Amino acid sequence: MFASIASTALVGIDTTPVQVEVHASGSGKPSFAIVGLPDTAVREARERVLSALQASGYRVPLSRITVNLSPADLPKAGSAYDLPIALGTLVAMGQVGAAAARVVALGELALDGKVRAVRGGLGAAVVARRLSLPCLLAPDAAGEATRVPGSDVRGAATLVDAVEIALGMSPGKTVEPSPSERPTDGMDLADVRGQLVARRAVEVAAAGGHHLLMFGPPGAGKTMLAATLPSLLPSLSEEEALEVALVWGAAGLARGGSLTPPFRSPHHTATVAAMVGGGSGLPSPGEVSTAHRGVLFLDELGEMPVRLLDALRQPIEDGHVTIARRGHTVRFPSRFQLVAATNPCPCGFEGDRLVGCECSENARARYRSRFSGPLLDRLDLRVRVERLDLEAMTGPPGEDSASVRARVTAAREVQSERGGLNRSLGRRVLDRQPYTPDATRLLSSAVDRFQLSARGWDRVRRVARTVADLAGQDEIDEAAVAEALAYRASL
Repeated sequence: MFASIASTALVGIDTTPVQVEVHASGSGKPSFAIVGLPDTAVREARERVLSALQASGYRVPLSRITVNLSPADLPKAGSAYDLPIALGTLVAMGQVGAAAARVVALGELALDGKVRAVRGGLGAAVVARRLSLPCLLAPDAAGEATRVPGSDVRGAATLVDAVEIALGMSPGKTVEPSPSERPTDGMDLADVRGQLVARRAVEVAAAGGHHLLMFGPPGAGKTMLAATLPSLLPSLSEEEALEVALVWGAAGLARGGSLTPPFRSPHHTATVAAMVGGGSGLPSPGEVSTAHRGVLFLDELGEMPVRLLDALRQPIEDGHVTIARRGHTVRFPSRFQLVAATNPCPCGFEGDRLVGCECSENARARYRSRFSGPLLDRLDLRVRVERLDLEAMTGPPGEDSASVRARVTAAREVQSERGGLNRSLGRRVLDRQPYTPDATRLLSSAVDRFQLSARGWDRVRRVARTVADLAGQDEIDEAAVAEALAYRASL
């Protein structure tokens, strides 16, 4: 007999239906074969499925079982196909009715028949909605999947539960949707004392989505300032949160119902594959993609390999990463906001008012050579963060994140009417922006004075537009241009 049950695979963040086809033959030596480009974990499903069937009270097949995962040219990975293989086997052997195959199933089976959560639940819910079928998942994975609008997600704790749900004998375990929420226990801008210039730069960066570099001596507060950025950004919409959750699901991470923009902070020893994505078989997203619609924070930028820094240039510009493998080309979104922090020299104290720099000129030159001109040119804001004095450290807290976020949100609403964040404004839109005569003269003189490239000139204009948006001004004045130019400090 033959049975076919739907499951899914993530190709990039695109959900691809996978048909788990099971054929049971009464002739030939008993065997259990899985074909369709399975990896080791998929091939080992045979042992898990047979043990789960026996533990659940079903007959272990004594016939020849062939399982095909279609499309057969798409690599299959992980233990997610255990549950659909088991359901298909029961239908093909005639132990349960054919209605048990009219579901989309995804889950790993324990040897005692329990269903364990696997990554890809959101994708399974998307496929189930497309096919107008119920979606069977482990209860732990079902909560997040219910966020897919129009999906019918059921929680199955065991293989027996899955069969009864598929046959309509049980409604399944009650699944509470993951709440859409914004946690309030993160770093707040009020925790940062002093640093008025850097605080303002972070606010401007948040308002326009601009890339930011902070440099200064150790302990000045660069990392703390970067950590406050998610608290300044507007909450994600439900659609944006679902998109981010799909990316995280492809990376094997769970987002739950969080509406806070993601904040990723990889270590400076991360590999290029970990940063931009890769891996054997179907590629997985890297840090630039899990930071999609959020912040990618690179601490100790000067310690990162030059090859890794250069690999960031294309995702910053294009907003996506394309990874090619034989037979497959996968595209991951990577529209993130880059925030970086670094010391100004190897010892960290160049220009410090209390501690003298011990680095030689050659050491400083080698250190700065790690930051290529094209990479620095892509950073809209470059700010020096100075050591705090006692008065600043013991002074009152500054403005809190909620107050700043209100201004940021208002500025972004203006930008949405313009077509997108200011960091992405094209030259035609920039050319149409109104300037006061003094602002025009200052901007023109800055081209030679600051040795602006064409890209740098556009970036100054984008930052000036953001400063004006924060002030609620339609026309860009001289003060806005001057502030934008002040954020181009030399490392």
